[in-house]
Amino acid sequence: MMASPLKSLVHDDDRYQKSFQLFLERSSEHQCMRDFIHNKLPDILSSIGDGKSHLNIIGVGSGAGDIDLEMLTELHKRHPEVTVDNEVVEPSSQQLHNYKVLVSQKPELNYIKFTWNKMTASEFEEHWKLKKMTKKADFIHMIQMLYYVKDPGATISFFQGLLDKNGKLLIILVSGESGWGKLWRKYRNELCNTEISQCVTTGDIKTLLDSKGVSYQSFDLPSQMDITECFTEGDEKGELLLDFLTEVLDFSKVASPELKAGVLELLRHPGCSKESDGKVIFNNNLGVIVINKPI
Repeated sequence: MMASPLKSLVHDDDRYQKSFQLFLERSSEHQCMRDFIHNKLPDILSSIGDGKSHLNIIGVGSGAGDIDLEMLTELHKRHPEVTVDNEVVEPSSQQLHNYKVLVSQKPELNYIKFTWNKMTASEFEEHWKLKKMTKKADFIHMIQMLYYVKDPGATISFFQGLLDKNGKLLIILVSGESGWGKLWRKYRNELCNTEISQCVTTGDIKTLLDSKGVSYQSFDLPSQMDITECFTEGDEKGELLLDFLTEVLDFSKVASPELKAGVLELLRHPGCSKESDGKVIFNNNLGVIVINKPI
């Protein structure tokens, strides 16, 4: 008989946000993104807009906005005279609220007009087609969100189609070479509720783009995450991190003993993590893919 399907963590937004915050504290996720934004992104952004005085930007799955604002700041340094229309697409009302609070504290962002879309990427796409929008975008970013669409390839094609002639689409996901990639390759069927999330890495996206003949630039972002607490039975933070790693709500309580033991064993495996000074450090490497307007 089939075990009852495990419930996805995204069903409990409160616990999801808690586990996500803990993940950010335990990992260099945002730090490695910031390094990329300050060191590599300026060159990528220098060619967008082509001398226009106004730029359209779409942030898909923008979360609480901290990474968005770092990118907008770099854009402003590159194009100081330009005004910006920024469409924010984010389904979590808590995250949207946090983003609005952040913006309200920064009067220097007055060159940006924010449009808040409390919706998923798929809803945004539907909405855009219904309104027969003809607006084109100069920069679209999708950071750590392609896991949550039914068909990542179709979503990329839709947003790539919205780019203006020098526009850029930026995608960040976990790398196929990361611990996430290894975990998903082994336990995709047990853990991935494909109705809600896909176990997709930059490796998968590159394969997809190659098969369509789409050219892209790619960058690797080394990142790590301290998962030591996951190995202490009953540790509250360890359990939250396990929920985040597996995307399963209350994983430690609901997973079968075999699945739990297997996942913990794999998380410790040298392919996923390295052990140093009594800590287990998970490979959280990310990849960046930059796509231009289709020719």
